[in-house]
Amino acid sequence: MTTTYRNKPDWFKINIHNGEEYKQVKKVILENKLHTVCEEARCPNRNECWNKGTATFLILGRICTRACRFCGVENGNPRQNIDADEPFRIAKAVKALKLKHAVITSVTRDDLPDGGATYFALTIQSIRKYIQDCSIEVLIPDFSGNENSIDIVLDARPDILNHNIETVPRLYPLVRAKASYERSLMILRKASRAGFITKSGLMVGLGEKREELIDAMKDLRNAGCHILTIGQYLQPKSGKMPVEHYYSPEDFNYLKAIGMEMGFRYVESGPFVRSSYNAPKHFEKL
Repeated sequence: MTTTYRNKPDWFKINIHNGEEYKQVKKVILENKLHTVCEEARCPNRNECWNKGTATFLILGRICTRACRFCGVENGNPRQNIDADEPFRIAKAVKALKLKHAVITSVTRDDLPDGGATYFALTIQSIRKYIQDCSIEVLIPDFSGNENSIDIVLDARPDILNHNIETVPRLYPLVRAKASYERSLMILRKASRAGFITKSGLMVGLGEKREELIDAMKDLRNAGCHILTIGQYLQPKSGKMPVEHYYSPEDFNYLKAIGMEMGFRYVESGPFVRSSYNAPKHFEKL
């Protein structure tokens, strides 16, 4: 890979434009009282995706029970609060936006016995009930390694099971102390062996070494992961992990080439790439 940058490079900029599609997405989200990871995690691609008429829905509220040091989502105690009507409202929003590929994710809910798995299943079922020609991708938390919870989601038959390993194992204690690298690989392995298309994502720029990154990619392939996303880590707000270095566009092209050589069916690699960025295209490419 080429030389990385300690400070944000000049080319690391986003064009902000709010067109009619953007306004329609915002209107549908507000009318249905929904949350999106685009907003809660301060995603750099929100304008681009909303201008394409798509968004990633965030279920189970906006308060996460964990406090990962890379994430901008609010953390705290949700006190087992659940919005029972949310799956239906998400289906309404998917229909209103005429989505052909819906992406559903959630905060981590360690306060719930099944980690919220039942509500993933209910959301999948609700979308399928009202929209017949929409593929569904779920980006799930680790459910504390509860295999029964994973089975609940898989039994609802999502088209893609996405679970991010986020970073290399050495950085887990620093970046996501309550998570487990091996646990995340187990989830992907379990879903892949059950015949599901699996997907995972890595952030770069947290202080990982190139060899560690390549090894993590190998681990994902060995776990049966089919689709990989690689993007630049950006500090979401003060108090979170600082960026150790910025990767160049050439670096991301290199990582994509390495991933494709490893046998991933598709690799989305770029500075602003996030888990659900270009998600409909990933499904179409399979």
